[in-house]
Amino acid sequence: MTQLPPPGQPGRDVAAESQQLDGETEEFAQQIADSVASFLLALREIAREADGSRAISLLLLEISQVLLAGARLGVQQDFEPASEHQPDVGPEADVDELRLRLAEMLGNLDTYSFVFDPYVPEVVAGNLSDDLASIATDLENGLRHFRRGNVREALWWWQFSYVSSWGNLAGAALNALLSVVSHDRLDVDYVSESDQIEAAEAVLDSGRG
Repeated sequence: MTQLPPPGQPGRDVAAESQQLDGETEEFAQQIADSVASFLLALREIAREADGSRAISLLLLEISQVLLAGARLGVQQDFEPASEHQPDVGPEADVDELRLRLAEMLGNLDTYSFVFDPYVPEVVAGNLSDDLASIATDLENGLRHFRRGNVREALWWWQFSYVSSWGNLAGAALNALLSVVSHDRLDVDYVSESDQIEAAEAVLDSGRG
């Protein structure tokens, strides 16, 4: 399987860009692609460095930034793909190593609880490592389309997957990471969450010694 895309923006295949887009939409697509590429690169570097204390703060920052890109997609008109059938851009990126590195680095903080739909309140358990890997897969798929010149397809996919999947996962992950920081900064002591709080403090303190 392919790896997450390397840093940089390779030139698009102009011949593959059969769709005519206005300049404003082209610029918007480029901005989203830049945000996505930056997030994927940062996520890969955070996992590689395996610094738990530093990772919490960096993940909080990177997820916040990519969620801004998602929000910009969410308020746009509905994008439509150029054709009914999705162009072939090769296999999905292999994120297994990324997921395992994140899980090992986060340790007890990896598992968290969240409400997937606040209008249908049901608490479910998740793993930050799984969710971040899923977000990376969704974003990377759109980026491959963009880099092949399938700009309409890329915009449609990023928008659709934001609304249906990665936007919710990123929001839940952001809330979990913010909770870790809040417990550490505010010294909140909930007896029912003592194990999670101790784990959070241990991860954050590990980088200060």
